[in-house]
Amino acid sequence: MLSTTYNLEPTMEELATYRLDGRIAKITMEEGKANVFSIPMLRAVHAALDQADRDHAVVVLTGRDGYFSAGFDLNTLTGETTEALHMLTLGATLAERILAFDTPVIIACSGHAYPAGAFLLLAADLRIGADGPYRIGLNEVKIGITVPWFAIEIARHRLHPAHFDRTVVNATMYRPREAVAPGFLDRVVPATTLRTESLTAAAELAELDPAAHTATKQRARASALKAVRSAIETELTAHPTPQQKTPTAPDTGR
Repeated sequence: MLSTTYNLEPTMEELATYRLDGRIAKITMEEGKANVFSIPMLRAVHAALDQADRDHAVVVLTGRDGYFSAGFDLNTLTGETTEALHMLTLGATLAERILAFDTPVIIACSGHAYPAGAFLLLAADLRIGADGPYRIGLNEVKIGITVPWFAIEIARHRLHPAHFDRTVVNATMYRPREAVAPGFLDRVVPATTLRTESLTAAAELAELDPAAHTATKQRARASALKAVRSAIETELTAHPTPQQKTPTAPDTGR
């Protein structure tokens, strides 16, 4: 099988690597610490998805051992408004992009997944988690941040209704095996088999008819995508960052 490793932009390649094996593209986030979603990290993942789009590849997105992502960079989020909005917009559009991506996107959750890492879990087609002492969920309310509207819409789309309020309003965090019932993960495997399991799943999804998969995904997620895109446009272009002010609800058409 042909295997190709692409170098992304020089400032990004140390944050996200892209390796293509046949029809499967593996994107690995490797910040070296907690895989915080800073502006450079988010740009790196966007760039990797650009390449996957050009390759028409099924995507496996993963992180370093112990951390899928610790979420948004809080120093940027609580800092200068322009930078905070830029980071939030990159994160929101990344989640929206995964939700609508033409080819299947599998997330191999290699450890902790705090916002915005958990947003991506809620957007992906298949989520396989590594078992271990990790925490997964939306903890914004616990740390004094109002959950962004776009994140609420993604959570509403994917979380089980019985767990929606517990997760979004009460900031409940879950261990990997506990995260299956709410809807963050589809299954949990030993950490030692996560890579093999995710690549096997990607190979199975690569057998789907590409056109039918894309068209069906757009139909199935039409209302969720409309709501998420409306929230991004309304909240992040017209309002302060979530920790500064609670924005009014966008018109989601529901």
